[in-house]
Amino acid sequence: MKPLSALLLWLVSATAVCAQIENNNTLSVQIDGKEYKTAPRRVMIGNVWWITANTDKPDRSLRIWLGGNTNVDQLQEGTYLVVDADRPDTRENRQKVESMGKYTGLAAIKYVEETRAPRMEYHVGKSQNNDEVITVKKGADGSLTATFSGNLAGSYWKEKAGATVFGGVGRLMNKMEDKVITKASGYDSGIDPEGNGYRRGDKTDQIVLTNGTFMLKMK
Repeated sequence: MKPLSALLLWLVSATAVCAQIENNNTLSVQIDGKEYKTAPRRVMIGNVWWITANTDKPDRSLRIWLGGNTNVDQLQEGTYLVVDADRPDTRENRQKVESMGKYTGLAAIKYVEETRAPRMEYHVGKSQNNDEVITVKKGADGSLTATFSGNLAGSYWKEKAGATVFGGVGRLMNKMEDKVITKASGYDSGIDPEGNGYRRGDKTDQIVLTNGTFMLKMK
């Protein structure tokens, strides 16, 4: 079977499977004053929960990582300290959480938005060490509701000319395949510009998150 045919078959299968998986999770947040709502997905890796909330047209991805102090197989109720998304699990951050006694664990946030299609340019925001928090509460039905706000360090990324030229049709096809996977599955695919043929520009800003909340059905 040709690689492209195999890929298309996999995409069709993935779409069918994902369509059968009910997703009752919700997420809502104001991003720079504009409402962003979608049904996030969640994955547990070790003792870290990864919540990914994605939309298309344009491609947008808000990801939140929550890691508890203890190695448990479920997300714990409490207050999570938001830290630098590039360097979250440092000794300093762990010591701060453990010594102060008021935090359940660490959290990090990353936001990526396609500003020129198809995935030619991006606006990226990452959480910093600003003493911001995410508060998680458990409902009577076992669901988890979280609230959050904060400022992300914003940067702008543009596809390198060499990547566009030498990548050609193959690179374009990969982008479109990633878009299809993201839309079909609800999980982000290939959206991060870092190390993927993009150059960071000199312009920086802040991406402001306000009135953020998400609800995760745990059963």
